[in-house]
Amino acid sequence: MKSYTFPIEVEPDEDRWFARVPDLESQGAATWGYTRDEALRNMEEVAQMVIEAMLEDGLELPASVKISDQPLISVHV
Repeated sequence: MKSYTFPIEVEPDEDRWFARVPDLESQGAATWGYTRDEALRNMEEVAQMVIEAMLEDGLELPASVKISDQPLISVHV
C-alpha cells in the first residue's frame, strides 16, 4: 500500500463549502459539503477515487502528489 498526499483548497461558497485538488481538478477532484468538515471528508473520498482511476488508466500523477511507501495519517485541528 502506498500513501498519496497533495495540497487541497477549501473555501466557503454561499451556504456551503467547496473543496478541490487544484492539480487534479481536471480529473474530477472537486466536491462540496454543507460544513467545512463535510467538504474535507467528501474530498478525501473523491480524491481516492480519482487517484485510483488515474493509476488504473496508467496516467501520470502531477508532481504535487507525493508518494510514500509508508502509511500516513493526517490530523486536522
